[in-house]
Amino acid sequence: MVHTTKSEEHPIFVSMSPIRVLSESIVYPSERAPAEGKSRCELSPWDLALVSFCNIQYGLLFSIPSGALMENLVERVTSSLSTTLTHFRPLAGRLSVDKHENGGGISVYIDCDDRGAAFRLAAADGVYAADVEAKSEDVPAFLSNLFLRNDAINYDGVSLHLLAVQLTKLEDGVFLSCSFNHVVGDGTAFWNFFNAWAEISRSQTSHLRLQAEPVLDRWFPDGFTPPTRLPFAHEDEFIQRISAPPLRDKFFRFSAVAIARLKAEANDELGSDKISSLQALTACMWRCITRARRIPEKDTVQCGLIADDRRRLSPRLPETYFGCAISPIIASATAGELLSRGVGWAAELIHEAVTRHGDETIREELKRWIEAPIVYTFSIMEACGTFVGSSPRFDKYGCDFGWGRPVAVRSGIAEKHDGVILAYPGREGGGAIDFEVSLSPEAMALLELDPELSRVVSLD
Repeated sequence: MVHTTKSEEHPIFVSMSPIRVLSESIVYPSERAPAEGKSRCELSPWDLALVSFCNIQYGLLFSIPSGALMENLVERVTSSLSTTLTHFRPLAGRLSVDKHENGGGISVYIDCDDRGAAFRLAAADGVYAADVEAKSEDVPAFLSNLFLRNDAINYDGVSLHLLAVQLTKLEDGVFLSCSFNHVVGDGTAFWNFFNAWAEISRSQTSHLRLQAEPVLDRWFPDGFTPPTRLPFAHEDEFIQRISAPPLRDKFFRFSAVAIARLKAEANDELGSDKISSLQALTACMWRCITRARRIPEKDTVQCGLIADDRRRLSPRLPETYFGCAISPIIASATAGELLSRGVGWAAELIHEAVTRHGDETIREELKRWIEAPIVYTFSIMEACGTFVGSSPRFDKYGCDFGWGRPVAVRSGIAEKHDGVILAYPGREGGGAIDFEVSLSPEAMALLELDPELSRVVSLD
């Protein structure tokens, strides 16, 4: 179900290419929630900790035959989204806030009231798929205008749609992007939704039963009864909006062969087989970024990673759990130690931090949070220096809407901060990994020349 309003074709100029907004609409679930159904979705500590964080933003680039009718594409995208929202109903709701008197704090929850998702249709005149892909160049600045909600934080979901979609027509393809409120779900939830939407679009039926139904009920640690209140009288006490300084954003691609060689080097150095491919690659990038920043030897440098707690709990949460279930994991060293020792030593620090993060640790962290709630801000990434988000395990290239596999996957500007790395599976599969790196221009220039990185990066 779609309600569309024609928008004035106002151009947003980025570089030399205008983005024309053609129409804006609201897409509603194809089946409204039953009147007797539960509309209030309580949020877990994992969710609430992210109320001041940014949205998740990813988009898919598709090559579309020149003869394809745009009207047919739009109809397929919006009708399949309408069907998908019936399975992922929290995305069609809004955040709601109850403020309690006499220092009682605030309660934040999702009101699953079927108010729909935002949809924008746009055109990028003179922009080709190759311009978006920019294989061996920096990520182009105009890419941010292929996304909605660039400046939003999750708490803005009290007034903004929790899901905002933009379909942009290029000269030889389309770019389909999602801005997804991070309080509703994490990266696993995001890609489960995106792939489910693609599955429904590909089938071209409104009655498809998904291969894996989402689990919408939120998980809470033993002995805890929701709702949790945040200990604030007003949102100004926890909301933080930060504008990133000028950055360069670039993809570094690593073949399966190069990664296997790096992993073997790390394990040979330690005389073990415990270091994983991602741990070895993250350690290498941590060292290279630290070197490129010319950090004094005595200064402490950290490498942060996002852990999916679903698989670390006992019993495990299902992969289809639709919510946040993530925690930051931190490895630390001095810059001198990190750069004077080998990649295996750095990888072992990361491995030990990951190994410590098990069921008992997760439950203890959640209970501590309940006793003294905190809200994450961008400062957690900035404090780490190097911070790895997303995952090469996500099926980012499996989102076939009936137009074939995506040509490329790109992120929005929301998570771009100095030292942030977003991990992707390589499009060719087979264990290849891509890292999207955001750094100051000075550090990026040195990183591109780093001999340690040059040994493993693939040249396009």
